[in-house]
Amino acid sequence: MNDLTTGNPLKLIFFFTIPLLIGNLFQQLYNVSDTVVVGQTLGVKALAAVGATGSINFLIIGFAQGLTAGLAILTATRYGARDYKGVRRSFAASIVISILMTIVLTALALTFVDPILKLMQTPASIFANARIFISIIFMGIFASMAFNLLSNIIRALGDSRTPLIFLVIGTVVNVVLELLFILVFHMGVAGAGWATVISQVIASLLCVVYIIRSIPLLHITKDDFKVDVKELWDHFSTGMPMGFQLSIIAIGTMVMQAALNSLGTDSVAASTAASKVDQLCSLPMSSFGVTMATFAAQNFGAAKYGRILEGVKKTLWLSGTFAVAAGGLVIFFGRPLVTLIIGTADEHVIQLSQTYFNIIGSTYLLLSVLFIIRNTLQGLGRRVLPTLAGVGELTMRVFAALFMVGAFGYAGAVSAEPLAWLGSCAILVPSWIRAVRQLRNLQRSVDVVDDKVTPAEGITEAPVAAGPHSQPKLES
Repeated sequence: MNDLTTGNPLKLIFFFTIPLLIGNLFQQLYNVSDTVVVGQTLGVKALAAVGATGSINFLIIGFAQGLTAGLAILTATRYGARDYKGVRRSFAASIVISILMTIVLTALALTFVDPILKLMQTPASIFANARIFISIIFMGIFASMAFNLLSNIIRALGDSRTPLIFLVIGTVVNVVLELLFILVFHMGVAGAGWATVISQVIASLLCVVYIIRSIPLLHITKDDFKVDVKELWDHFSTGMPMGFQLSIIAIGTMVMQAALNSLGTDSVAASTAASKVDQLCSLPMSSFGVTMATFAAQNFGAAKYGRILEGVKKTLWLSGTFAVAAGGLVIFFGRPLVTLIIGTADEHVIQLSQTYFNIIGSTYLLLSVLFIIRNTLQGLGRRVLPTLAGVGELTMRVFAALFMVGAFGYAGAVSAEPLAWLGSCAILVPSWIRAVRQLRNLQRSVDVVDDKVTPAEGITEAPVAAGPHSQPKLES
């Protein structure tokens, strides 16, 4: 386990991010493998069918990712405060909440597959395959929830490398099974769906085995599961806003997907292919953001408020520099990458993909700021803010769907993304400015206390070792 409360902040952040980046890269590579195998072997219509379910998938799976990330923030805060009993109780509470939400999500998702696909104006030519693929993914919500919870909890303790290893293994399994199911057993898009679910089950089991063998701190007992209502509510009220944030964003994405579907199969296929390249290029920015949530939570638990500000400042520079470079990369080299995915036969699809790259790549700097600020505020325990930021993104995507698509066609649909980032930043940045003032004031208070401590009375443990309940809370 790694303690992010001591040492050079930028160095710690950088090396914590590297495994996250590699893990996210493998995650996207197996997503790309879905696209490549489906696109090259089953055709553009099958590719569009898988792509048309992306926003629906994000609605449910994104909620699971946000929920478990929020639950892990409390675990990270307690770990930073050296409250190890609290860490185990946090893990137990997170398991209880995750199981309950898995049951609810699975039931709702499978019940409303058809109505949602119809509401999104999914073209009739791809409706059947879209329904098959997304139904299988929803059957495996339990696997996605399990892996996200366990990997986030492990990262909360400062270990970003081990979840990477398990993700890599899951990625390899996914690719092998996908090729087997599609090319050998001719299962069509269903093969891609089952390969994803099975690989997530295997990755989850690896996390369980690792925790049992190597992390005694997370060896929970029956007593740890005897959590009171307040404990459950603290976790629920922290995880749910982050889950809702991603779901609200997904609703906006669904609105845009419906508008995109109305533009035809070529537009859907172009966005499906181009978005895979875009996701690869934006991975470092999102990885830095995830790191900042853990970094902020641990240091907030340790009452090292000035250290949080230092880490954010340096990471903004680092991530921003990459964003500019990545923007140029995707604009000038995105077209050949799309050609690798769909071949050279669909020139119109390739041209639309270049439009996507021109708009998205030129606004990466805004995205890098969004990732860092949003995740840092989440790490500081802001519960309502993520939902409000999600509403900002939803509002801008609805605006794009209602006005930009009609006025500018495909370019208007693509502009929904940078507009959504702008809407979110409009809410996050003022809140971050307030948080900076509060963190500075808290650090001054800590400095005053430290100045009054004589050498004989020096603090040898974190100044908040009593646990997270002694922590001050930032005002919203």
